[in-house]
Amino acid sequence: MNYRDQLINKINSKTAVVGIIGLGYVGLPLALEFSKKGFKTIGFDIDTKKIPLLMNGQSYIKHISPEKINLAVKSKLFFATSDFSRLTETDAILLCIPTPLDEHREPDLTFIRNSAETVAQYLRKGQLVTLESSTYPGTTDEILLPLFEECGLKESNEKYKVGKDFFLAFSPEREDPNNPDYSTSTIPKVVGGTTPDCLEVACSLYNQVIVKTVPVSSTRVAEATKLLENIYRSVNIALMNELKMVFDKMDIDVWEVIEAAKTKPFGFHAFYPGPGLGGHCIPIDPFYLTWKAREYDINTKFIELAGEINTYQPYYVAEKVVNVLNQNGKSIKCAKILILGVSYKKNIDDKRESPSLKLIEILQNKDAKVDFSDPYAPQLTPSRKYDYNIPSINLNKENLSSYDLVLLSTDHDNFDYEMIAKNSKLIVDTRNAFERHGIKSSHIYKS
Repeated sequence: MNYRDQLINKINSKTAVVGIIGLGYVGLPLALEFSKKGFKTIGFDIDTKKIPLLMNGQSYIKHISPEKINLAVKSKLFFATSDFSRLTETDAILLCIPTPLDEHREPDLTFIRNSAETVAQYLRKGQLVTLESSTYPGTTDEILLPLFEECGLKESNEKYKVGKDFFLAFSPEREDPNNPDYSTSTIPKVVGGTTPDCLEVACSLYNQVIVKTVPVSSTRVAEATKLLENIYRSVNIALMNELKMVFDKMDIDVWEVIEAAKTKPFGFHAFYPGPGLGGHCIPIDPFYLTWKAREYDINTKFIELAGEINTYQPYYVAEKVVNVLNQNGKSIKCAKILILGVSYKKNIDDKRESPSLKLIEILQNKDAKVDFSDPYAPQLTPSRKYDYNIPSINLNKENLSSYDLVLLSTDHDNFDYEMIAKNSKLIVDTRNAFERHGIKSSHIYKS
């Protein structure tokens, strides 16, 4: 049987059923796009709390509206479940799962392995499996491929043949939460297949919902593309962070330097310093390549140096806080500090790898009393790395005036910067937010 033609015909006629494993910041928007375009879509997640929320049209991600979810559910084309046996109903399975680092800053492939093993339990002939998670080059072919080939032994004495019995691809996510200019469907999508037929099937699927697919020669190239994109950003942000520290010693405002430099119409692209790197990609992806490079006896010094500089930034900011307090006759010990913003970037609720979480830990270890305020995070709850249980503080004149220092970590647009500046004793601004809002004062320090 020609499973390639059969699956492509199903995709083109929109009778193919799409399964998406992982209903987070990547998987949920993708599932909603497929259902919006007329595909029956089944979303799978091990977090059973998400399922009733979604099926009742509720959202747990700020920039994804309940209306959008409710519309998908009412269309009868989107279903959420934690019953992975329903993978047998699907024709395409897209893996949108976390790829964190372990305590030694090495790749933790637990989620990929567990999900792949689950898929292998239900894999049948004629299905497409695509991995979307950021990972090192070779993951798809080295981990997923052998596991899925073995599935053929369950029904016969022959392994499944990739590109004939099933199809395997890698297509890295390029999600940017709350980006006003680009969404899941309007960002071109890189696709790499294990075989040419795998590539053709995967592109035919993504062509149904994505503005443009960018086919490449292999899954390894697609995996490397994602790493290059984020290493590029990591290295350039590290450069700005390092220059920030150098220029600060020289009494030069790095923000003013960047604004002047970006007037050059060629050869310069502006990147900005901050309190550290956040999000699931930029702080993590470079270490996936450095780890894999060791297998080839290559030390990726440039990438690792950028990682060290960016990882150091929360400590640099904490030292700035200590110095500002000292200059104003106050010790860090028992100082009351309010951190503004705990998401990793402004105007979203995503706290993954947020430098604010590390800042809380560092300042608490210096015996400061640390609170936070964030309109998108009513409560900090325990996570893989931090055991926090802290409520968000309401921003008002009385609360602000009670703190020895306010530390701006995430520059949400809906912060009232004038009110904050007027009622805070000391401010350390890691984003140049106050000056961007036209506010300058001797009690506001940049970091």
